[in-house]
Amino acid sequence: MEEALDEQKQYIERIREMIAGKQMGYFIQTLGCQMNESDSEHIAGMLRDMGYIKTESVEEASIIVFNTCCVRENAEFKLLGHIGEIKRLKEINSGLITVICGCMMQQEHITNKIKKSYKFIDIIFGTYNRHELPKLIYRKMTLKKRIFDIWEEQKEYVEGTPVERTSDITAYVPIVYGCNNFCSYCIVPYVRGREISRKPQNIREEVETLANDGIREITLLGQNVNSYESDMDFPQLLYYLSDISGIERIRFMTSHPKDLSDDLIEAVASIPKLCKHIHLPLQSGSSKVLKEMNRHYTKESYLALIDRIRSKIPDVTLSTDIIVGFPGETEEDFAETLDVINKVAYDFAYTFIYSKRVGTPAEKREDQISDEVKDERFGRLKNIIDAYSLSSNIKDVGRVLKVLAEGPSKTNADIMSGRTESNKIVNFSCDPSFKGSMVDVKIIKGHTWHLEGEKYDI
Repeated sequence: MEEALDEQKQYIERIREMIAGKQMGYFIQTLGCQMNESDSEHIAGMLRDMGYIKTESVEEASIIVFNTCCVRENAEFKLLGHIGEIKRLKEINSGLITVICGCMMQQEHITNKIKKSYKFIDIIFGTYNRHELPKLIYRKMTLKKRIFDIWEEQKEYVEGTPVERTSDITAYVPIVYGCNNFCSYCIVPYVRGREISRKPQNIREEVETLANDGIREITLLGQNVNSYESDMDFPQLLYYLSDISGIERIRFMTSHPKDLSDDLIEAVASIPKLCKHIHLPLQSGSSKVLKEMNRHYTKESYLALIDRIRSKIPDVTLSTDIIVGFPGETEEDFAETLDVINKVAYDFAYTFIYSKRVGTPAEKREDQISDEVKDERFGRLKNIIDAYSLSSNIKDVGRVLKVLAEGPSKTNADIMSGRTESNKIVNFSCDPSFKGSMVDVKIIKGHTWHLEGEKYDI
């Protein structure tokens, strides 16, 4: 690992010397989940150290990076739509460097398509050699040819890569890379590889640095954080990080129901900094479908887990992921999903229509559900989920909640936006000077996906 980091630093310095005195900008387009966003922060950190300056548009950039996801079908469509627009810029600026990286590039049929049909893309790499970006850019600059470097497996995780955070208040901290679960619909194990857990001391050092930089809230990331296993397990890691001064909130995602232990429930209940919110993907309420998904739990065991969580943490907020239209899903199976939703009454949920991912077992099944049926079920599901979300938010009206003020609302610069401990978005009237502070906010209105409030002065 030290050799890889030393090599990275050498190439960063070489490129810095090559572009010294020039106004060189970078633009990163991130398509995907929080893990992709974290990866993009590391890519930005390397580009910053090379001497590139962040730009707000592709037109201003000297290097454009697309960090891709392949979990959902529409991510592929989004990528192709974006890179189609880049050809014009490449024709105007022959020195422009174009890069595509991330999960999607671990799929051979996609990389072959990019190589053949989009010859204005200069560099392609995957998820395993992110730390080698300076080397790849240097090769492109010196060899004057396209560079393709896709590793088939994770050789090592390189600690110490530079990071350029998108927020100065909250931060993502990956603790587990990859996944060992092989759910039959999911491409992640094939493009992110087997699980690798970071060492506890490395995680703590990163969090301490974040705290010193003014970060108030961290989110621990992993395809399955519950399976974290190094010198300690995940609940022990939470206790280990909980005494870091300056960090006021700790979140984590995503949890797998089969691995969520009573020790973890106890940790959430007893650690003051740990947010009382658990995201627990259901995917389907049918035990038959869950078995075919290779999820390793049943409807009954999932509901029993919910009961244990709520008995230990009465004020917990629960959210979930649900997939509609998995191959072979019957109307009865779908009714089982709705039954779980009605029993749990989630505070909010993320819902998805099943889409085939090339290389997964579910993709090969002949009992695919028609788009018409999937769309109709999705509509019914969304109506129920939205009703529960609205009901949960209305219950908060009149309450005074602590909100971490993250900055102006995306839709109104005069309104502050932040999140409650329960991970609900709150838009509230507040002086901009309170950015980065925990603010008491009285909730005055509940919407389906957010709350409205006003700063509460005792």
